[in-house]
Amino acid sequence: MIGSAPAVLPSVLGSALPAEIPSPSVGVWHLGPLPIRGYAMCILAGIVVAVWLTQKRLEARGHRKGVAIDISAWAVPFGILGGRLYHLITTPQPYFGEGGDPWKAFAIYEGGLGIWGAVALGAVGAWIGCRKNGVAFRDFVDAAAPGLAIAQAMGRFGNWFNNEIYGAPTDLPWKLRIYEWDGSLGRAVTDAQGNPVVKGYFHPTFLYEALWCLLLAAFLIWLGHRRPLKSGQVFAAYVMGYPVGRIVIENMRSDSANHILGQRVNTWVSILVFLLGLYLWRRFGRMSQPAVPSGPESTDEEGAPVTEPSGGRSPEPSSPEAGTEDPAVETGHDGPNDAESEESAGKRPAQS
Repeated sequence: MIGSAPAVLPSVLGSALPAEIPSPSVGVWHLGPLPIRGYAMCILAGIVVAVWLTQKRLEARGHRKGVAIDISAWAVPFGILGGRLYHLITTPQPYFGEGGDPWKAFAIYEGGLGIWGAVALGAVGAWIGCRKNGVAFRDFVDAAAPGLAIAQAMGRFGNWFNNEIYGAPTDLPWKLRIYEWDGSLGRAVTDAQGNPVVKGYFHPTFLYEALWCLLLAAFLIWLGHRRPLKSGQVFAAYVMGYPVGRIVIENMRSDSANHILGQRVNTWVSILVFLLGLYLWRRFGRMSQPAVPSGPESTDEEGAPVTEPSGGRSPEPSSPEAGTEDPAVETGHDGPNDAESEESAGKRPAQS
């Protein structure tokens, strides 16, 4: 009976699920002269949700309202630029190879954002934003990690609108219908009768990755609530966790990719990113906690900023580094910790 379960599962699912997952035959709609692209809408929706969730998590740590938007004003443009640069570096042929179109390098709306570049350069933008807004960088990336995973999940549906990022052919109940696609028009190729031409039915690897990212986001939130972690370790768990699923899904994909030693480039990068996450987990675990935020700023009668104490704590002596995190990682200490007592460090809100 147990041995026959795998053979029975597809038939059971087939009766409970639709015969297939349809794909949009149109990925671009025109509002007068303005093109509305499904890919761009998914990316933007993911950014909005990520910033909203990050703000809620920062507020739970005692940070002011609106600070996530201020920091994201730096992180998001850097992230989009980094994501595009990574894609161009790892997949240069369609743009700079034989018969390629260099101007297409700017056509982000047609797809092509590498998550590794987006996170790497987005982190640089976030660091700048944190410095300008007096937020400890490790606090911010911890707060942002679950929202980032959710944004990735939502962004993958942009690939669905573009009929891209799918796996091998399959006849499973959740098979994905894919059309022959005209990227310049953002719609399916049609036959003489005007019907979209079906290319075939494939594994919906975009959906697999979206589900993995949602599970990862839920795990990160649970981890922050249930385990006594140091600042930065939730983000390190994200850096370790995402590549685990990506390695599996990457090797299911059937789209063209460059290879090194028989493996797709993104597979090797995933392995390196996992090792980086492991290093960050251990490194952050040895670092002291950033200062607890002292509350929102207000102004006095002359318009000068006045910091109101939070949680019954007395205002600490001001210093040029107050409210910022010292980037000197090698010391293993943050600037605010020099002024923070051991007792106040122990009262830090739990990571979430």
